[in-house]
Amino acid sequence: MHAMHQLCGEDKPTFYDRLNATLAGLIGEETDWLASSANAAALLYLQLPDINWAGFYLYKEGELVLGPFQGKPACVRIALGKGVCGTAAKERTIQVVKDVHDFPGHIACDAASRSEIVVPIVQNERLIGVLDVDSPKIGRFDNEDARGLMQFVDILNKYIGWPQSFRR
Repeated sequence: MHAMHQLCGEDKPTFYDRLNATLAGLIGEETDWLASSANAAALLYLQLPDINWAGFYLYKEGELVLGPFQGKPACVRIALGKGVCGTAAKERTIQVVKDVHDFPGHIACDAASRSEIVVPIVQNERLIGVLDVDSPKIGRFDNEDARGLMQFVDILNKYIGWPQSFRR
């Protein structure tokens, strides 16, 4: 099996099952959205191999605004429809980008980033923001990552009462 598909000796579905169970244990008792999303970003950054950024952009006053993250300092504001994050938010669809240099309008916050996955966070039909993960490796993310991170976001939505200001 190719090394990229082995995470701590596990296949991706098993890895994400464990990661998501850890997330539920980490945030299940906590009601503060900031504390929980900060811990979620830290968990992803520590557990996902071959990544250089993991965090959130939250939808406020018509644009995405940087939220809790781990990695290098990032772009603070992203317009809906701009870049990978803005596209995921506007279309409310997961974006799996094999090579960011091939994505029209990609916003490069860290020049080392080569691939990216962005999962929209939608709660009760309202856009909350996006979960964004970057990697220095081309082709780091696939449909199994999309499935696992979609479940990650589902757990966030189950436990976090996002502020009204993040919704549209």
